[in-house]
Amino acid sequence: MIEAADSEWMARALQLAERGLYTTAPNPRVGCVLVRDGAIVGEGWHERAGEPHAEVHALRAAGDAARGATAYVTLEPCSHHGLTPPCADALVEARVARVVAAMQDPNPQVAGRGLEKLRAAGVEVDSGLMEDAARELNIGFVARMERNLPWVRSKIGMSLDARTALANGVSQWITGDAARQDVQHWRARSCAVLTGIGTVLADDPQLNVRGIENVQQPLRAVVDNALRLPPHARLLQQPGVVIYTAARDLQKAIALEAAGARVVELPGADGQVDVAAVLDDLADQGCNEVLVEAGTKLNGSLLQAGLTDELVLYVAPQLLGDMARGIARLGELTSLEQRIELEWKDVRQVGRDLRIVARVRKG
Repeated sequence: MIEAADSEWMARALQLAERGLYTTAPNPRVGCVLVRDGAIVGEGWHERAGEPHAEVHALRAAGDAARGATAYVTLEPCSHHGLTPPCADALVEARVARVVAAMQDPNPQVAGRGLEKLRAAGVEVDSGLMEDAARELNIGFVARMERNLPWVRSKIGMSLDARTALANGVSQWITGDAARQDVQHWRARSCAVLTGIGTVLADDPQLNVRGIENVQQPLRAVVDNALRLPPHARLLQQPGVVIYTAARDLQKAIALEAAGARVVELPGADGQVDVAAVLDDLADQGCNEVLVEAGTKLNGSLLQAGLTDELVLYVAPQLLGDMARGIARLGELTSLEQRIELEWKDVRQVGRDLRIVARVRKG
């Protein structure tokens, strides 16, 4: 039975889990707190993929004090052998008396089996405490497990009249320094940054994480229908680039692969890159969260296909006028039923700009 004091300890476990925000992919972010006689005897979090899970760190910190303790875990303890042994077994062996999990693991390899293993061993089990917060922390992992697609988040810097660049393509810089630094945190928590060839040719971006230490650099992915990406692009100066194309041009593909990229042909029925297949491929590579930093065409394609989950909009206090470029090419809507509806999640000021986080309403 869940008691009032349980929320305090689970909140601490969630705080610990958040420390792995930039480092655990493709694994989930998980925290664990061991409490006995009203005091913490051990705690830990999953720090990096391939290393011990949160429960193991907490048990090591607690030692013999884990016996008879309650374990607060932000995600159901795993029950299968992966790169590390099952955490459910470790908790049983440590003789903990009770386990409180924020949520069941959506991974089909676990999916309730960890909790059942604990119950079968005589451990008291409760689940569902602060589940919404736990799901939010692992929104990309949950998406990949439940629908085999990453969580797709589009970052857009724009003027107050929703313009992202002048008609001639000039866009640097609409937003201020604080907003651009804030973007680094969205990149750092993402497994991949997805862009279009138009953005690469116009801005020659690096799309890597800068100014944040101890992060896993995201994969850089480019939708490039005709393989126009030049082998000397700054994007290719670091490893971890994949180019999705609709063209079958062996000479260009060989040149780009020699520059360090992986080239994948994913033509759609319209002769353009199939963006749904792109996300399928990224999910197959273990990408939980994908940050889209692109122009009107790719943003429009993803929105029209119902593949965008969230928008992160940086709104600068300026007007660029009717001739400037918009945020997404959606074509003409002939009825309000065709509109894309959003839900506000967060609005705050970042430097001189506003940052709006909005979720796309599905269904």
